[in-house]
Amino acid sequence: MSTPKPNEFDLIIVGGGLVGASLACALAGSSDLRIAVVEAHSFNVEQHPGFDARTVALAAGSQQIFAAMGLWAAIEAQGVTPIQEIHVSDRGHAGSAHLDAAEQGLAAMGYVAEIRILGAALSRQLEQQSNVTLLCPASVKAVQFAPTHAKVVLRQDGELREITSALVVAADGGDSFIRNDSGIATFMLDYHQSALISNVAVDRPHRNIAYERFTDSGPMALLPMRDEQGNDNAFALVWTLKPDQVETVQEWDETIFLSQLQERFGERAGYFTRASQRHLYPLKFLQTREHVRPRLAVIGNAAHTLHPVAGQGFNLGLRDVAVLSQVLSEALTQNEDIGELNVLRRYAQWRRRDHLQTSLATDGLVRLFSNNFLPLAVARNLGLTLLDILPPLKKQLVRHAMGYVGKLPRLGRGLKL
Repeated sequence: MSTPKPNEFDLIIVGGGLVGASLACALAGSSDLRIAVVEAHSFNVEQHPGFDARTVALAAGSQQIFAAMGLWAAIEAQGVTPIQEIHVSDRGHAGSAHLDAAEQGLAAMGYVAEIRILGAALSRQLEQQSNVTLLCPASVKAVQFAPTHAKVVLRQDGELREITSALVVAADGGDSFIRNDSGIATFMLDYHQSALISNVAVDRPHRNIAYERFTDSGPMALLPMRDEQGNDNAFALVWTLKPDQVETVQEWDETIFLSQLQERFGERAGYFTRASQRHLYPLKFLQTREHVRPRLAVIGNAAHTLHPVAGQGFNLGLRDVAVLSQVLSEALTQNEDIGELNVLRRYAQWRRRDHLQTSLATDGLVRLFSNNFLPLAVARNLGLTLLDILPPLKKQLVRHAMGYVGKLPRLGRGLKL
């Protein structure tokens, strides 16, 4: 058997953020699979802009995926907060719903974790894998696809380098270079909203309750977390703003910001006492027209970018990872070419239902609760009331929120590949 050349790989993952790094970790156990991860930034958590102090809501299904990958113990040890209850309300209207993990026989419906903690766990795991080569910082300049292989041209340390593989996976985010350079069409919708992100403290324990409150400017969410001293009296805030509100909110000092937040959200979570630095992100919906081509698969935000209203973005991407890693692992077992279209179509077909249902549900929530048309407001509040009193409907919603959609891959069931 010939010795592999240093520029030849079986799989090139472009994008080493949470989704791309998760895919590399999921497949790293296949010791005969040579994997390259191309990332524009250093994998040092302190230097990677994607591994910051923002938080992500991990669905229970995502927790199982990380557990099956052998990562959950390290993530949990660094501090995660279980979500045991979710309170949903519509500002100015009576309708509300309450979801309780205990009522569903669950320990938690999800967990809140800082992105830097997830990034640190993934980075440590990858650095220990002999079959994973981290090419970073490096930027992709071109990608070319041939019948038998793909070639990626990248710039690293000021020099151009060409690497080849059987398959390229685009995990390089919503503005994916690989997707765009390959000419894959997308459907994009600008919500004309921005998400304000901040960590806020309150005057009482959060009791592991997450809040979703719909307002005339868009949804607001509070995710329970611990403050810097480890106290259970903090929340990760996501506040959706209209374009004409952004400049005003940016100019508020902390006192005005907290008072306005209190007025908009109410007192159900307590009284807001502190707020961290605020960050704003424009919101859009994006869906690729194709998820696979010969020698190419598109996953995570490169394939679908969602509104944060239901906290499903990263969870959807992690489910992409669970399915794609299983499809590729099974193809390798059968001595199949992992870059062939008939292999990659198994991934695309498996993911179609989840992509469609989650995208439509998220977009539908934004549209339904951002409309002040009175009959629609009455209808949606009736829906919240029915959700609260009909256990089968509530159970179905909880299962979807936990990431249990359609046929579950092995990692999604907590099983190793």
